[in-house]
Amino acid sequence: MTFPDDHHLDGEDGNDDGDDGYFGEPVAAEYDDPSSEMFTPAAIEPAVDFLAGLAGKGRALELGVGTGRIALPLARRGVEVHGIDMSRAMVARMRAKEGGDAIGVTIGDFSSTRAESTDRDFSVAYLVFNTIMNLTSQDAQIDCFRNVAAHLAPGGAFVIEVGIPELRRLPPGQSVVPYHTSPTRWAFDVYDTATQSTSSNYVEVVDGRGSYRSIPFRYVWPSELDLMARLAGMRLRERWAGWGREPFTSESTKHVSVWEKPSV
Repeated sequence: MTFPDDHHLDGEDGNDDGDDGYFGEPVAAEYDDPSSEMFTPAAIEPAVDFLAGLAGKGRALELGVGTGRIALPLARRGVEVHGIDMSRAMVARMRAKEGGDAIGVTIGDFSSTRAESTDRDFSVAYLVFNTIMNLTSQDAQIDCFRNVAAHLAPGGAFVIEVGIPELRRLPPGQSVVPYHTSPTRWAFDVYDTATQSTSSNYVEVVDGRGSYRSIPFRYVWPSELDLMARLAGMRLRERWAGWGREPFTSESTKHVSVWEKPSV
């Protein structure tokens, strides 16, 4: 699994950029890259279609709302969207966009922060683009499921989009997987299979001066997420290989999973 530097919305664990976690102003200023695949209509529209269908006439909660890549087009579909995010810098970028002031946002760690809303009964809550891995401990990921369950209305859905750990790319004795190399930029992931800890690391040279940045994550397996859901009183409803409901197989590189809170 590769984690390019536009791959995650929220730095919930750690505090590399002060109160904004790992995603302070330097990252927020460059996050919205129109040339990036994640900002193309082909990436956004299927996700919004999927989530709008689950929301129906109800309300949606995005964990790690960031700059509004999904929240804004979902709101334009007529869905009331609220977000939770640690990064004020990322949220400020969303606020500056058309319609950004209509998205209610609560600042905080989405594993434990409750939405500041008069009505906490959401029809759908969601975490996209690997953001669940920003919670760097199993306990925090479990807490996230419990926090979501507390926000959902009976029958509500929790959606996660996350990659499958690419451990098959690791030969015996190797823990580093490079995924970008150029004369001025190198990027690589480091895995610890004993703890499921991983990090994305970036080295860049500009005008002869080098910089280094590392962001930690915790990879998680589909079956592990299912157990977390059960601990939070939810159950798996469906699992797909993508937003277009492609079949999930042993060769899938990611999954979009939906758990539901029982209606009774």
